[in-house]
Amino acid sequence: MSGRTLEPPASGEEPRVAPLLRIRGVSKDFPGVRALDAVDLDLEAGQVHAVVGENGAGKSTLMKILAGAYQPDAGSLEIDGRPYAPADPQDAIRHGVSLIYQEQQLLPHLSIGENVLLGRLPRRGPFVDWGRARRRANELLASVGLELDPDAQIGPLGAAQKQMIEIARALSVDARIIVMDEPTASLSDREIERLFTIIRDLKARGVAFLYVSHRLEELERIGDIVTVLRDGRVVHRGRLGALPLDQLIRHIVGRPIETYFPEREVTIDEPVLRVEGLRRAGVLHDIAFEVRAGEVLGVAGLVGSGRTEMARAIFGADPSEGRVTVLGRPVRPGRPDSAARAGLGLIPEERKTEGLVLGLSVVDNIALPSLDRLSRWGLFNWRAARAESRDRVRGLRIRTPSLDTQVESLSGGNQQKIVIAKWLAGRPRVLIFDEPTKGIDIGAKVEVYRVINELAGAGVAIVLISSEMPEVLAMSDRIMVMRQGRIAGFVNAREATQERLFALAVGHGEADVA
Repeated sequence: MSGRTLEPPASGEEPRVAPLLRIRGVSKDFPGVRALDAVDLDLEAGQVHAVVGENGAGKSTLMKILAGAYQPDAGSLEIDGRPYAPADPQDAIRHGVSLIYQEQQLLPHLSIGENVLLGRLPRRGPFVDWGRARRRANELLASVGLELDPDAQIGPLGAAQKQMIEIARALSVDARIIVMDEPTASLSDREIERLFTIIRDLKARGVAFLYVSHRLEELERIGDIVTVLRDGRVVHRGRLGALPLDQLIRHIVGRPIETYFPEREVTIDEPVLRVEGLRRAGVLHDIAFEVRAGEVLGVAGLVGSGRTEMARAIFGADPSEGRVTVLGRPVRPGRPDSAARAGLGLIPEERKTEGLVLGLSVVDNIALPSLDRLSRWGLFNWRAARAESRDRVRGLRIRTPSLDTQVESLSGGNQQKIVIAKWLAGRPRVLIFDEPTKGIDIGAKVEVYRVINELAGAGVAIVLISSEMPEVLAMSDRIMVMRQGRIAGFVNAREATQERLFALAVGHGEADVA
């Protein structure tokens, strides 16, 4: 590893400067699991240090210790050579450490400016100095490329804008260390470039970053050093780019992954899902397509193209007009229960808020869509529910201490598998996957791809919505590109390229005949 080091200089060498942040021997236990086991890590000023690993490897626990949300059971932390032991997140901020969570921490009932300056609104005596607050908020918003009214409400903004506001808030405290957890998960390519420009500018001013991401292909573009965690331990540390990607993946998962996108035999049968004239004022415009049994229809498009809105309308989660049928059986608009009874399931983009009940157990979540099927005379058959859940946990390789474990304590990848498991229990004919690998690790991604292939092989019609072009290209039989709430065209996956899909998404490409 290059740069500054903790080791004393050899005779005749110049003294070496200690790192900005030093972590030594940090361990953390939770009931039944050691989340961190004697972790060492150095972070230098002006450096981007990537931390990677599968879900459950200990990344989030380490970040929360840095942010003062957790206290370590053993080990020590230092900033500028002085002990660092934040009692809470506010204490961490006072020490110049700011954490930007993957799940955004903004308050929707407050204005944009109030969120940017949360807890730090300038005052004049006992009163808030709103004029100075607006000026400061405008400066911070401009620094991350946002032209927004600080007095506007934050609720209606999109995920990408909210992510940039989180970054502006971190800058408002003059953070010396910024911890970023999956910062690009909700950003378009253009917004990612803007984020990277901001990071490079801050690096030049001496700000250091701990950067957690599952998108390995982007790390070499922005990172300097990588530390790999597995089962709470450091298993590799080195300069980014020094290892080929397949070797880095092997460190992450502990085994070689021969096929990142597993192949499958394609047998496409009769149409299962038909969508005709689907529309929603100002959002969706005359959407019409069909998906056949055993087919994976990929859906591509830029952020804001209407992909998620389309999925929610088909499933009945949002009001819409038009006709949706599953094997000829109509799905009533605005009625998810009608969609489920027809054999249509939705794995939503926001699994924590829309796909799971975090306070319930694994078995409770898996059983939710099957309450009618597993009930007789008003009594729920818990024995059958547990047996079915046990089969799903085994088949999807869900890592959980027990069926009674609350899902909020599981990793993101295992939570995603539980969302899938609950729909498999209902024996669906159509499954819509909306960003199914968002925020999950390499190993979990491969597992999700395996499940999609197995479902398609069993005759389930799949709609796969993804912002990751390689994912859409590799997993789909046919690709539908959306633009501004409309279908821009269809492309045969065998003939598709990222350039062709992007051209369609921006209105400059040619489509195949659907």
